[in-house]
Amino acid sequence: MKIFVGNLPNHISEEELEKMFTPFGVVASVKIISDSYSGRSRGFGFVDMPVSTSAELAIKNLNNTILDSRSLNVNQARPEEAHHSGIRKH
Repeated sequence: MKIFVGNLPNHISEEELEKMFTPFGVVASVKIISDSYSGRSRGFGFVDMPVSTSAELAIKNLNNTILDSRSLNVNQARPEEAHHSGIRKH
């Protein structure tokens, strides 16, 4: 399951994000999205966990947790076509 993680502090690394999720199960991949011009984090990323029950447990336990005074937004990622070009489909 692909998990969206929003409101990340700019300094967090992919390795640190992975460490947050590994207590809940296997992490297949982690990607923090960065600005193409500055290279700085855009404040969100994605974690892929292959076991749905582990992913759901991670979401339940990490959503709204505080990291460096920021409340994390952790939920199942929407399918890519739902946010392609910044336009939401309803």
